[in-house]
Amino acid sequence: MEDTPGLASTKLTGYGPQGEVSKVATSAHGAVDKAAASASEAVSAIRPAIARVADSAHQAVDTVNNIASPAVQWVGEQSDMIAARSRDAVADARAYVVAHPWQSLGTALAVGYLLGRKHAR
Repeated sequence: MEDTPGLASTKLTGYGPQGEVSKVATSAHGAVDKAAASASEAVSAIRPAIARVADSAHQAVDTVNNIASPAVQWVGEQSDMIAARSRDAVADARAYVVAHPWQSLGTALAVGYLLGRKHAR
């Protein structure tokens, strides 16, 4: 017999080595289909669990956001208040130095002397 395109599939379904190959291929196709069906069932069973985990993660993120947002706002307000108090202290010190230059100079020399002695030890 000659090999013709129309006869290739009929050769594999006969007896002999070619028929055995066909049986093995059919069995392999069945195993693949069975494995795919099992995997599809497993994925279908897992999807609700994945959705629950995703929902829990979203809730955790929302909880952290709800807790952190007020804290961040409070820190921002405190830093603004500290900056304002620092500016006020600098302005008060500048006004004192302008009003009492010799006392300010004497105080600065005394503090510098005491700090220098402390760090010299």
